[in-house]
Amino acid sequence: MNSQYFSSQEGLEKLQQEYEHRTGVQRAEIAARLKEAKEQGDLSENQEFSDAKEAQSMNEGRIEELKQILEHAVVLTHN
Repeated sequence: MNSQYFSSQEGLEKLQQEYEHRTGVQRAEIAARLKEAKEQGDLSENQEFSDAKEAQSMNEGRIEELKQILEHAVVLTHN
């Protein structure tokens, strides 16, 4: 995704807030879930661990998508 992404200033700010939330709060929550699930023992039959790994994968995918959008954002202004 190396093309430009056109957005309003408000839209760009919302995307930046989502990025910050996902890289801060959400990453920490998922890390805590993974740690707790690991402490339960056998990971091969641990549904909580599987669910947390899936959430981590989805979150990291969205973070990469947001990073690309923010790097190539062009703010549209009203003249």
